[in-house]
Amino acid sequence: MSRGVSIWLDVLRVVATLVVVLSHWAYPRFTGTNYAFLRDWNVGSDAVILFFVMSGCVIAYAADRDQTAGQFAFNRVTRLMTVMVPALILTLAFDAIGTRIDSNAYPHGFYQELSLGEFLLRGLSFSNEWSAFERVRLGTNGPLWSLSYEAAYYALFGIALFMKGAARIALLLAVCLVVGVNVLILMPAWLLGVALWRWLRNGNALSLSRPTGWALAIGGPALYLLGQIVGLPELLASQTATALNVADARMVLGFSDEFLWNGLIGLCAVAHVAGVAVLNPKTVPATKAIRWLAGATFSIYVTHYPALHLLDATLPEIWARDLVLLLGAVVVGLVFAHFFERPVTQFRTWFKRVLGTVILGPKALRRPS
Repeated sequence: MSRGVSIWLDVLRVVATLVVVLSHWAYPRFTGTNYAFLRDWNVGSDAVILFFVMSGCVIAYAADRDQTAGQFAFNRVTRLMTVMVPALILTLAFDAIGTRIDSNAYPHGFYQELSLGEFLLRGLSFSNEWSAFERVRLGTNGPLWSLSYEAAYYALFGIALFMKGAARIALLLAVCLVVGVNVLILMPAWLLGVALWRWLRNGNALSLSRPTGWALAIGGPALYLLGQIVGLPELLASQTATALNVADARMVLGFSDEFLWNGLIGLCAVAHVAGVAVLNPKTVPATKAIRWLAGATFSIYVTHYPALHLLDATLPEIWARDLVLLLGAVVVGLVFAHFFERPVTQFRTWFKRVLGTVILGPKALRRPS
């Protein structure tokens, strides 16, 4: 992956994260109707699809680097767990404090109280959205729905890539049955990211002209905006609901209710990144700041919603309250990233040492090679 594409993926990651945060911050229960247009556009859900495309691209790139099933699994699990475990603990703590201070800040539909055992089991297994089990919301942390999808995609991709024969088919079918249709119908967007990486890896960007690059880089976002302007998301969602014979497709499909529109977003995102790859920018302004912020996007994503609820429950009606809510939620994510997301390399070294001790015994690890 070229440096220019890598940096631009970080730019998109930062932008998508901020869009998600702004979309949630714009809920009337937090900020009134001042920013209702952000909710009307539903840009938060669209940004998650951009995450899926980027994830497919980056995970396919990482799989080429990892080379073995064991290394791939270790890197994926540690990447998720080093952030997910503390994020679940933070959610429990923030929700416990906030509900005791002002239970009205935790309305039904945006907060689901679970027993500690069920909360941790469903969160750590990433099964909160899988159809083999009842769908649950992990406290206030609704955004964790996308990680339930992501974990399934990692598993399916790893099985398809590293296994062979009847065992691969059997395990793929088993995982598909467990995660269910709702998860699977958003996977095409993720797989578009995989296809993008393979297109990049094969050097196809080098065969296209710069005018083509500009057309793709601008055309992808332009087509997305055009779709929004003409009301394509609403039209496709309405047709989906009609086909399912329900008033709202979310009643059946959950967070996958706009899967047709989401697939189009995936195509627009791939076109945009492909165009950037053709142009191959050598420098991007504020690269260090972008890299630093991108290194905290996962943390901001998994902590901002519990933080918004807690701040909403505790903050009095002060001047610039809306801004304090927004900045406070982001700061929580940045602090969280410092302790849990950024040190992933150190965590992995520690995990390997612990695994080696368990498997080989402490004496074996001290023997000279």
